[in-house]
Amino acid sequence: MADFGYFLSCEEHTPTQLVEQARMAEQAGFETLWISDHYHPWNDQQGQSPFVWSVIGALSQAVSLPVETAVTCPLMRTHPAVIAQAAATSAVQLGGRFRLGVGTGEALNEHILGSPWPEAPVRLEMLEEALQIIRKLFTGEQTSHHGRHYTVENARLYTVPDEPVPIDVSAFGPQAAEVAARIGDGLITMMPDPALVQRFRHSGGGTAPVQGGLKVCWGADRPEAVRTAHRLWANEQLPGELPQILPTPRHFEQASELVTEDQVAAAVPCGDDPDAHIEALSAYLDAGFDTVYVNQIGQDQQGFFDFYRTKVLPRLRG
Repeated sequence: MADFGYFLSCEEHTPTQLVEQARMAEQAGFETLWISDHYHPWNDQQGQSPFVWSVIGALSQAVSLPVETAVTCPLMRTHPAVIAQAAATSAVQLGGRFRLGVGTGEALNEHILGSPWPEAPVRLEMLEEALQIIRKLFTGEQTSHHGRHYTVENARLYTVPDEPVPIDVSAFGPQAAEVAARIGDGLITMMPDPALVQRFRHSGGGTAPVQGGLKVCWGADRPEAVRTAHRLWANEQLPGELPQILPTPRHFEQASELVTEDQVAAAVPCGDDPDAHIEALSAYLDAGFDTVYVNQIGQDQQGFFDFYRTKVLPRLRG
C-alpha cells in the first residue's frame, strides 16, 4: 500500500500558512510532507518564496510527520557543504524524520549569484560530486575535498543525526533516472511514468522508494477552480527543458501566455468530483510509486483537506 503525503508550496504561501497547512495535513490523515525549495516563485501571481530551512525548523515543532525537500539544488546558489549542515540539523530537529530531496535545479533560482547556467549533463556531474561531499560530511568527520566543481577544506559537522540523512534524487528522463539509481537512496519524479520507474529500478535502484507528486485544485465550482489553476500554475504545462532555463518569474509569465485554460483543465484535477482526484492519484499507484504527494492550488486549503479526509483518502486506502 502506498503512502499519501501533502506537498507544501513555498511559492504560494507564507511561512505561517505553510505550518498551518502541515497541521491540517496531519489531521486529515496525510502521512508525510514534501516542501519546495525556491528562491523565486515561478510567477508573481504565486507571490511567495520563504527560506525553506527556516520553515522546516518550524515544522519540526508543529507536526509529527516526516519532511522532505522537493527538491533542493545543492549546486550553485548554496554550496553542498552548507546544504549538508542544513540537512543534518533538520534531521536532528525532526528526530530522524527527514529526507533530503535533491535535483539539478532551475536557472530561475540558481543563476541569482551571476554564475553561468551549465548544460544538463554538467549539472548531473555537479550533483554527483555534491552528494559525495554531503555524504562525507554526514559522517561527522573532518572533511576536505578538491574536485572538479567544488572545494571543501577542513569542514566538520558537529550536529549530526544518529543515521545519515537519506538522499533522494529527482529525475525526469532516462539518463537522470540512471544517475538517481546510482547515487540516490530513492527517486523523485512528477509524472506517473512506469517506464521511468522501471529504468530506475533496473539501473540499480532496486526496491528503493519511488515518490511522485501532483497538483490539484479542489473547489465546488469547477470552472473557477480551472481558472485558479491556470492563473497560478500555467507554468506546469510548459514543455521540455524550458522550465530549467528561463531565468526570471517574468519570463515564465511570458511563456505561460501560450498555455490555455483547456490545457490546464486536461492536466490538473479540478473541482469536487472525487473520481477525478482518485483517478489521477491511481495513475501513480499503477506505475509503481511508493508515495504520492498532493498539492492544493490556491487559498482554499481547509476545504481541500476536508474533501480528501472524507472522500478521497478513505477510498484510496479501502
